[in-house]
Amino acid sequence: MPEDPQIEVAGEASLIVYLGGDSSPEVSAGVQALALALRERLADLLEDLIPSYASVLVLFDPLRTDHDKISAIVRECCAELGSFTPDSGSLVEVPVYYAPESGADIEALGERSGLGWRGVAELHASIEYRVYAVGFAPGFAYLGEVDERIAAPRLATPRKRVPQGAVAIADRQTAVYPSPSPGGWNLIGRSPMCMFDASRKDPMPVRVGDRVRFVPIDRSRYQALGGTL
Repeated sequence: MPEDPQIEVAGEASLIVYLGGDSSPEVSAGVQALALALRERLADLLEDLIPSYASVLVLFDPLRTDHDKISAIVRECCAELGSFTPDSGSLVEVPVYYAPESGADIEALGERSGLGWRGVAELHASIEYRVYAVGFAPGFAYLGEVDERIAAPRLATPRKRVPQGAVAIADRQTAVYPSPSPGGWNLIGRSPMCMFDASRKDPMPVRVGDRVRFVPIDRSRYQALGGTL
């Protein structure tokens, strides 16, 4: 945790704190530690707090505090927290049906990597990922990092509609689409797991800082768990 973080004004009642230039488990752990500390220290001065890959966006009540005071608290928290290792966060298992019928781009990735589509599925499921950020849409968690052999750029022309539960890859990130939406990521499978439900106390099964492991399932299991094709 840097004692002298980069702090920039992000608006009349907000600032952003940068803890590192690149995402990594170490930086992610620092982001989560700082976010927890700021929530406790700022209390009712805080309007919202949004952690991301290597930064924390702080939105505060301008009637009760200002940029200078918030910046001072950020620096104090960084100095007090010291160094953190990436051992925090829960492990969440996400079932996935990997197949050409559930992942429109998995065969192309298999040809590009030389692994075949089954090899892509096996490699994707062999890694434990960390939730680095949540954005784009409610419940859309950015996970990293995908093995370089199956990393792939976004599609040149995004799809107008990606189905709910689609498991996808873009560069060295992977994610599960929480709801139908446009998207340009490479589709490799489908998950029956609900990634966002506003009616639940905890609407998402994962949070920034958690760890995710994808668990391969077959077609019948996918359908038994409520998945549709």
